[in-house]
Amino acid sequence: MKKLENKVAVVTGATSGIGLATAKKYLSEGAKVVLTGRSEEKLNALKQELSGDYLLIKAEASSISDSKNLIRTTVEAFGKIDVLFLNAGVFRVEGINDLTEEIFDEVHDVNVKGPVFTIKEAYDHFNEGASIIFNTSIVNVKGFAGMAAYSSSKAALRSLTRTLAAEFGPKGIRVNAIAPGPIDTPIYGKHNVPQENIDAMASTFPSLVSLGRFGNAGEIASTALFLASSDSSYITGAEIPVDGGLAQV
Repeated sequence: MKKLENKVAVVTGATSGIGLATAKKYLSEGAKVVLTGRSEEKLNALKQELSGDYLLIKAEASSISDSKNLIRTTVEAFGKIDVLFLNAGVFRVEGINDLTEEIFDEVHDVNVKGPVFTIKEAYDHFNEGASIIFNTSIVNVKGFAGMAAYSSSKAALRSLTRTLAAEFGPKGIRVNAIAPGPIDTPIYGKHNVPQENIDAMASTFPSLVSLGRFGNAGEIASTALFLASSDSSYITGAEIPVDGGLAQV
């Protein structure tokens, strides 16, 4: 039997990278999967590469009204939710002198407010034994210059993992997080990071990682499958680093 047979899974930010790899992994393991993205064009393009029972929903991660629509549409189509992978996020790099209120609010609205209120909307629609998964980052335990907004948003998610694990525990629902290290995904090029900075990171990070390389989205997806399945039935409030040892050694 497949690990997620007949389960309903929601993956936010699923049009590329970690989200898409995880959605495909969940589908291959028998789940009915809802994929979100903010681009209708990118969502429609996924029809050419997905197979299984899935639903594509346009949703802006920071929008509470979009979160309400996401949960309502999911429940109407598939019933109660077994897995919620809060993957959508925005990445920014600027020194404190260049940080503005607008940038800070954007990062925290997408990375923190959005996930919190998506969970709130889903509160009454989780099956017993459901799994909520945050996508955090090693930046919540390791300092990198220029990441005040991004790092603080990921640290907030780590704290929420503990808080909500305590709150959802009596309902039999687990709340955990995955903390990726340097992963080869499109997120760096989507936002404000110049290409030369991306190239510099690509050349520098492997020398800092014990395993000597960038990770890939599939390695995060495998961890997301573990946390979604009954294999992790006695794990809650935890953050699993998938970082090649960068923040561990």
